[in-house]
Amino acid sequence: MLKFAANLSMMFNEVPFLDRFGAARDAGFNGVEFLFPYDFPARDVGQRVRDNGLTQALFNLPPGDWDAGERGLGALPGREDEFNAGLEKALIYAEATGCKTLHAMAGIVPSGATTEQMFETFVENLTKATDLCADAGVTIVLEALNNQDAPGYFLPHIFDAARVVQAVGRPNIGLQFDFYHVQIMNGNLIRNFDLYLNDISHIQVSSVQGRHEPDKGEINYPFIFKHIEASSYDKWIGCEYMPIGATRDGLAWLDSWR
Repeated sequence: MLKFAANLSMMFNEVPFLDRFGAARDAGFNGVEFLFPYDFPARDVGQRVRDNGLTQALFNLPPGDWDAGERGLGALPGREDEFNAGLEKALIYAEATGCKTLHAMAGIVPSGATTEQMFETFVENLTKATDLCADAGVTIVLEALNNQDAPGYFLPHIFDAARVVQAVGRPNIGLQFDFYHVQIMNGNLIRNFDLYLNDISHIQVSSVQGRHEPDKGEINYPFIFKHIEASSYDKWIGCEYMPIGATRDGLAWLDSWR
């Protein structure tokens, strides 16, 4: 049975953030994810997760200055202290929510930085981070972000993320396989899913184009979901999409997979 988590940063925007947990539960979700919880006290977020009987599947480490265009700190030379502080903050929220999977964003390639410098910085940061997370039973995941939505991101391809995972080599690091990003950059979705299956610790879905409900666009998600169901993957599938209308009005696609 596939496990779907509502992304509360994109879905259920009809209500304030802390009310989206109840909205997701009422819509039939057992799990949730979101981008960032840091505008709200960790105890309040954790309370909403528990009160609604939900599993917190995933959220991101602090990304730096998001409004200024930053998309993570993990691979940025000279920003190691900020990355470490962000990890410590994320672990407080992970403990409060019971979350066992955190996404560490690499960052946008800065002027003057080399690929080798950034790779080495990211591997060193993640090696320390995974060791710190191990005692809490937390896994760190890396995601490739396509160069249309995130120009200049250090990991545009799934194989870029996989290369870092393999270099770190810890048991609690894996891939966040987002079919949306992989389709835009690489295609061959089933082949790539199978190729990296042993490293995949989280999945996300949405349509291409538009990033809407997965029954829209060019990806054949019924075929994809059947393939995932037949595989050894047993973790969460995050619904990281922007509903075309009211969130509940677009959930018919989910009925046959509950």
